[in-house]
Amino acid sequence: MTIKSAQARSSLALLIEEKLGYAMIKHAKPAVTNGRFASGPTQQNSFFVKSEHGTLKRALKRQQLQKIQRQQNIEAVMGMSLSLCPDVTSRGRPDPDWLEHFISLAEDIANQTMQKLWAKILVGESIAPGTFSIKSLQTLKLMTQREAEALQKCASLCGYLEKEDSYLIILGYYKKPSLLDLLRKGSTETINLAQAGLSFPHILTLMDINLMYRQEIESSSLQKGQSLTLVYQNQKVSFEAKSNELVMSYYKLTQTGDELKKLINTPVNKTYRQLLNKTLEDEFTLTFE
Repeated sequence: MTIKSAQARSSLALLIEEKLGYAMIKHAKPAVTNGRFASGPTQQNSFFVKSEHGTLKRALKRQQLQKIQRQQNIEAVMGMSLSLCPDVTSRGRPDPDWLEHFISLAEDIANQTMQKLWAKILVGESIAPGTFSIKSLQTLKLMTQREAEALQKCASLCGYLEKEDSYLIILGYYKKPSLLDLLRKGSTETINLAQAGLSFPHILTLMDINLMYRQEIESSSLQKGQSLTLVYQNQKVSFEAKSNELVMSYYKLTQTGDELKKLINTPVNKTYRQLLNKTLEDEFTLTFE
């Protein structure tokens, strides 16, 4: 047995003992062949719990350990929430049913990074009840590392549309052809989001878990002088049309996506900001406030 494999087995044995409450030991157990116990080389090596207690008592101990771990988890989340909570006026108390769902889901979260996200949810709901739906809690609980990474990358590209209380990612624009030139296609400019770190597989992942709508969305036609304003990490950016009949295209987050995006405070992706400027500069004036 190599050193690495020995270390792995030792680590696994310790993990099992922590979860079961008992160590497991290895000893030979005779294999049964045609109703008879075999001997010699055909013996099977198996692991068994090292304990004088019966199965029922061992099961009760494991349940106790699980309850202790869950209690520690929820205490950690609630302690973090107090540390994160700003000194502001609350709009009321969270709904009792919502709170029960929150506790039943958060008590199984042992990872400290994830505990912080759950603490932020509790803070947000305590300040403004109704901020986070139970559906969002369930989505977060089931989210894989790959899905969380996709949301993280998405968050750095999102602009906040205040009038709709939602987040979106601008993809580009096109110009409608004039009535005098119906045969000419309108000019189209599109941003390659993969260059900013959000690949197409990431986008599909977000769509699959219902954090992003499956189809691109278009704005109404913007006439010269009209603008669309988004907020990127507390900085307002105004996109003012330089000519008529300009239509912006974007990906839009769902309600669940909007709620979970609020938990992630990431800097604006610098590459994406450069791509926005380069792609839109011919037909839009970008003003940063």
